[in-house]
Amino acid sequence: MTAADSAPAGDSPPAADSPPTDDPRPGGMRVAKSLVLVNTGDGKGKSSAAFGMVLRARARGWPVAVVQFLKSDDWVTGEQLMAEPLGVDFWSLGEGFTWDSDDLTRDEAEAREAWRHGKAVVEAGEHRLVVFDEITYPLNWGWIDAAEVEATFRNRPEGVSLVLTGRDAPGWMIELADTATEMVKAKHAYDAGILAKKGIDF
Repeated sequence: MTAADSAPAGDSPPAADSPPTDDPRPGGMRVAKSLVLVNTGDGKGKSSAAFGMVLRARARGWPVAVVQFLKSDDWVTGEQLMAEPLGVDFWSLGEGFTWDSDDLTRDEAEAREAWRHGKAVVEAGEHRLVVFDEITYPLNWGWIDAAEVEATFRNRPEGVSLVLTGRDAPGWMIELADTATEMVKAKHAYDAGILAKKGIDF
C-alpha cells in the first residue's frame, strides 16, 4: 500500500509521490550578464560545489580565476592539481589553519594580500568566473575591509560572475547573491575522529 492509498479521502498525496506536471519557472525569464553565487553553512561541499562550477566554466571556454584564503599553497590540493592544467589562474595565498599558526599577524597579512590580488582580478574584468574560496573567514575576523569587498563585488564589470564560499556568510553577501546555498551538516566523518581524506576532502 502506498501513502496515496492510505491517505484520507479528499487529501492530496505528498508531492514526492508523483512527478510535477506544472512548470515551476517564473514568467519573464531572462539571461543575466553575470551572477553571484554564495555557498555557506556548516556542511561539507561549499568549495567542492565551487570547483564544480570552475570545471563547467572552463568546459565552456571561460577564463576562470580562483583565489583561496586560508588554504596554504604548500598543501597542493587536488582541486589545484586539476585546475592548473585546465588553464585556471589559481592563487592559494593562505597560511593554513589558524589553529596551527604561530603568528596570526602573518596570516592576517596573507589574507590582505589575497584580497588585494582578488580585487585586482575582479576589476580587470578579464575572467568570466572568479572564485573566492573561504573568503567569509577573513571577512568575519576583520582581516579584510568588508565595505571594500562589498563595493568591489557590487561594482564588478558586468561580465564577471563570482562564487563566494565559507561559513557564516554576512547578511550583505546573502542579499547580493543571485543564488545562495546553505550546506547543512547532517553528519561528518571528522566528528567521529576521521581525518580529512586525500581525494575526498583535498
